[in-house]
Amino acid sequence: MKFTYDAYRNLLSLLDFNGYKFADYHDWKEVSRCVILRHDIDNDISQALEFARLEADFGVNSTYFVLIRTDMYNAFSKSNMDMLKEMIRCGHSVGLHFDEMNYPDAIGNPEKVQNHILEEAGLLEKAIGHTVTCVSMHRPSQSVLNADLAVPGMVNSYGKTFFRAFKYLSDSRRHWREPVEEIVESGKYDRLHILTHAFWYREKEQDMHSVLEKFMNRANDERYQILRDNITNLDEVISEEDVKGYS
Repeated sequence: MKFTYDAYRNLLSLLDFNGYKFADYHDWKEVSRCVILRHDIDNDISQALEFARLEADFGVNSTYFVLIRTDMYNAFSKSNMDMLKEMIRCGHSVGLHFDEMNYPDAIGNPEKVQNHILEEAGLLEKAIGHTVTCVSMHRPSQSVLNADLAVPGMVNSYGKTFFRAFKYLSDSRRHWREPVEEIVESGKYDRLHILTHAFWYREKEQDMHSVLEKFMNRANDERYQILRDNITNLDEVISEEDVKGYS
């Protein structure tokens, strides 16, 4: 499967054509053949919003998991909050993407991980104005995976149910480990759990190097705009063209 928006639209069409109902982590038991669509936002909320709009146009709702402690983006900035709220208006759910590596005291300690999940979920809820009812793990330790965490009031997308009762498919590191389109068309599985990372998808197919290079270079322009809003006459010190020259 290519990493393009058209390829993803085709995947949604295949799921629909083969009788899969688009479900979430709460209502999947209500249908006999279902698919849960999950999106982890590891690097860029704006790319995730493009996916959210695409799915909304298709009439599909899914769950977007956002990190609130990451060096890649500030989830609580106004621009990012606006984008997360637009996802919700599109009919999607926003869940917590939790990285236990941010908490040295919790690594390998399921009880402490659970407490930190609840703390972060509470912060995210206040920011987006909606209850956060799902969590996905980012780089989870084996001990946390084995613990099958039951977080009060939340669904753990890494719970054993979603790996035993479902066929799990993922495009992690821009690589489908199994032929997702063939599996959908085969009709072999009645329950699918599909993880995609919107970060990798574009209008036209690009290799991994190109996607990463353009993402890193784009940061020059974004930082320049931020600095221009905060430093008077910034262009007298460094111009926008100078910044683009670093790309």
